[in-house]
Amino acid sequence: MHIVCDATLAFIRRCNVLSAIIEMVDFREQRACIKFCFKVGKTATECYEMLKTAFGEQAVGHSQTFQWFSRFKAVRTSIDDDERSGKPVSSSTPEMIERVRQIIHEDCLHTIHEISMVVGISHGMCHKILTEDLEMRRVVSKFVPRLLSVDQKQQ
Repeated sequence: MHIVCDATLAFIRRCNVLSAIIEMVDFREQRACIKFCFKVGKTATECYEMLKTAFGEQAVGHSQTFQWFSRFKAVRTSIDDDERSGKPVSSSTPEMIERVRQIIHEDCLHTIHEISMVVGISHGMCHKILTEDLEMRRVVSKFVPRLLSVDQKQQ
């Protein structure tokens, strides 16, 4: 006896009733539907057509449907995304912000390129840390806080 998950039952109901199209944001449910189609012997094209019928505009694309169908064909069991390697999306950690702050306080004549090379982050992330996190801007050739205190203005 096979146990059918809620996502699969919902998929079957949507395919049988065209008026039951519901906005879909969680693609894991659609992947479960692709896996179900594979297990019942549907082709990738039939599966894609069913997804379009069931989810309308929110359905995953043609190539993504075929890609997941191929993964299940290659004995994949999980509907979750694979772990990704590489740098984290954000290098704007408190430690990184503090390192940039220390470099600027030591010598405010450093360029963004120099700071990014020393710290080991991208030019864009360094610029973001300086302008948004540290609220600094370049004046002449120095980085200075945006709002100067009275003492800073006199220097």
